[in-house]
Amino acid sequence: MSLSKYNNPQVALHWLTAATISFLLVTGTFILSHIDNTDPTKINNLKIHMIVGGLALVLTLARIFWRARSPQPEVLDNSGSLMAKAGTAAHYVLNMMALVIAISGVGLALLSGLPEVVFFGQGVLPESFFDYIPRYVHGISTKIMLGLVALHILAAFYHAVVIKDSPFRRMWFGRQNA
Repeated sequence: MSLSKYNNPQVALHWLTAATISFLLVTGTFILSHIDNTDPTKINNLKIHMIVGGLALVLTLARIFWRARSPQPEVLDNSGSLMAKAGTAAHYVLNMMALVIAISGVGLALLSGLPEVVFFGQGVLPESFFDYIPRYVHGISTKIMLGLVALHILAAFYHAVVIKDSPFRRMWFGRQNA
């Protein structure tokens, strides 16, 4: 018996994680990275980024855990084609990249003393975060993630508009019919 859609907790985790990661990617790339470390507003922006980043990590881990322990609908295209395999792999790669981004962010925060500065007001921000290797990993992986998210969205619309196999109905709230 195959399921027609994802279960509601999985749908909620998907959309909450998508919104959280999108917020982090956009604000981190287009706002936070352009604020100089000597600007006093940087600390509050980092505080928000770190808190929301922690939430993204928890949501990603919850998604992985929930997916592993709940029944899943069949893949939309189970033909075994290269495109079908890429679609299946993309979901694993998105989760992996979210974890790489989160772990490199935690590493950067710990190495640069950010928790003390941001949450306890002790010390100052380093002159540059690029003095720490995790900053390079964090920056490169976020650019990769931006591309993967764009491809994920394009693939969803391709399935919806061209193939017409209802990917949005599968990833929305409602009864999980068999």
